[in-house]
Amino acid sequence: MSETPVLVKNDPWLEPQTPHILARRQRFYDSLPHIADANGKIAGYANGHLLTGLHLQPDGTWLVREWLPAAQAVSLVSDFNDWDGEASPLTKGSNGIWSAKLPADSVRHGQKYKLRITGADGTTRDRIPACALRAVQDPTSHDFAAQVWQPDESYQWKNRFDPSSVKVPLIYEAHVGMSGEEPRIHSYREFANTVLPRIAKGGYNTVQLMAVQEHPYYGSFGYHVSNFFAPSSRFGTPEDLKYLVDTAHGLGLAVLLDIVHSHSVKNLAEGLNDLDGSGNLYFHADGRGEHPQWDSKCFDYGRPEVRCFLLSNIRYWIEEFHFDGFRFDGVTSMLYWHRGSTAFDHYDKYFVHDVDNDAILYLQQATSLARELQPGCLLIAEDMSGMPGLCRPIEEGGVGFTHRLAMGVPDYWIKLLKHTRDEDWNLDEMWGTLINRRYGEANIAYAESHDQALVGDKTVAFWLMDKEMYWHMGVEDPHPVIERGIALHKMIRLVTFALAGEGWLNFMGNEFGHPEWLDFPREGNDWSYHYCRRQWSLVDNPALKYKFLAAFDRKMLQLGRDYGLPGNEAAELLNLDSTNKVLCVSRGPLIFVFNWSTDRSVPDYKFHVSGSGDYRIVLSSDDPETGGHDRVDTSCIHSVDADSKLSVYTPARTVIVLAPV
Repeated sequence: MSETPVLVKNDPWLEPQTPHILARRQRFYDSLPHIADANGKIAGYANGHLLTGLHLQPDGTWLVREWLPAAQAVSLVSDFNDWDGEASPLTKGSNGIWSAKLPADSVRHGQKYKLRITGADGTTRDRIPACALRAVQDPTSHDFAAQVWQPDESYQWKNRFDPSSVKVPLIYEAHVGMSGEEPRIHSYREFANTVLPRIAKGGYNTVQLMAVQEHPYYGSFGYHVSNFFAPSSRFGTPEDLKYLVDTAHGLGLAVLLDIVHSHSVKNLAEGLNDLDGSGNLYFHADGRGEHPQWDSKCFDYGRPEVRCFLLSNIRYWIEEFHFDGFRFDGVTSMLYWHRGSTAFDHYDKYFVHDVDNDAILYLQQATSLARELQPGCLLIAEDMSGMPGLCRPIEEGGVGFTHRLAMGVPDYWIKLLKHTRDEDWNLDEMWGTLINRRYGEANIAYAESHDQALVGDKTVAFWLMDKEMYWHMGVEDPHPVIERGIALHKMIRLVTFALAGEGWLNFMGNEFGHPEWLDFPREGNDWSYHYCRRQWSLVDNPALKYKFLAAFDRKMLQLGRDYGLPGNEAAELLNLDSTNKVLCVSRGPLIFVFNWSTDRSVPDYKFHVSGSGDYRIVLSSDDPETGGHDRVDTSCIHSVDADSKLSVYTPARTVIVLAPV
């Protein structure tokens, strides 16, 4: 009788998929002898960035090496040889590696360089090495080139951080470039000195950095990566990024890298595409190498050299920059040949049809490597398919992520706000959507995504209040649209926080209802930065209501820290009252009473609870400090009666949270 993996024991409906689950696990175990050392460690295998590229040697000379198996000729062109393609030729060795050694005094810190490659197709192009550690853009021509980065002094780290100390991730997703108020690109150091203190003060324990890997088009939000090992030079130097991470650790914040291993920019000038002229070096040569929705290139995870390249990238960001984990972008696209463009209505869709098992092997190796290098690291998958086992240990038949993003939840809220009147909200649908996730697989809950902040869509705050935010956010202005918006903004975030996951994520500025949208500089807006920034002055202004939403966010996160929420306990439905639009739930020790009614406040509202004893209100969205109307007496003690019922006053469009006395 074959072994029953833990994944199947936890979900008997997976029993027909047992052979596929066991095969995935066995393939990973079978790969280890080829990549692990005698102690079973795979970090030594993930060393491509150390073996290729331009590196200073112990004897003071420089060695340049590049994997270009199909290339016909390769030379190094640079400031130091006047971009002469004949001055520094590389010689082809074994395994398709081209190399050349340069004298010690021939290369200096800060000089620019490229590889002049004559490819298998006979074309000759100047290209950036695959593992270039820094790429910079010429301010006049806008061309990118690799840059020698060998400063006299290395960065001296001051703070140590243990990511395992983050029991419940409370994540602040941020983009460095747009993190300031001025209409320009902001820097790593500005972010470290001005934004990180805000994040820590707000109660978050993790910051997730977007757009760090170098990308030629700023407006791609960092998702069309060209140079995977190069921190974006738009925001500063590698030392500046280290200073950011170091400062975050000093504030008690873990730092995650939003890493893009799902695809790459198509650009020949900046990226990896067709680097040796063969058409299939890092990417599939046929249609599988094209991502139709993203207009980008898809990696060939079946090629060992490609897996080594990406694993080396994991190692580099952990070792060199002390990142505490990763949010893996576009995992759904990686897992399936259809790139996610199907309905996942049968378990065969996860294990049999159109599944890229090479990508699964790579992700298993990547999560194993990350844990090996950084025990306790956070590994979050951006996956909307719900593949079983994605966030379970490999030995159980899983892939090894710690969390997945609850991607259906933001879509639910936007659809609801866009198409349904408040009076018609279906509480059964709300409850079902928020608790819908696989048993034992932790989710990161969020009410709105960064995509919904982009021009063409709207944030929750903007869907609720729209243009009225421009004129009626004064604290003395009782405008009904703003009153409704603030009340529902708080309730939507708290019900998502309480029910939809085992962690929480907020995009920069959404905690205080940042108005308007994000719009990167582009031809269509005359290359303006006006909408590519964050207006902190709004939340800092005591005369505006943005401060109320920020105050509620702090109280919500404090509640989570005080009571271990959102934790691993499943939420329990206590009462779902469609007539009064009241939803009562418990999670952990807390009881949440949400009144979604537009006009019905209910005194002496009774509902069943488990156990007995007394409860007190620990959070009310009607608190005047958070923009409420002070209709709730938070000093009252609520006692469970002989019928195991609690009685509370629940005002319309208000949530109260009760905890045992």
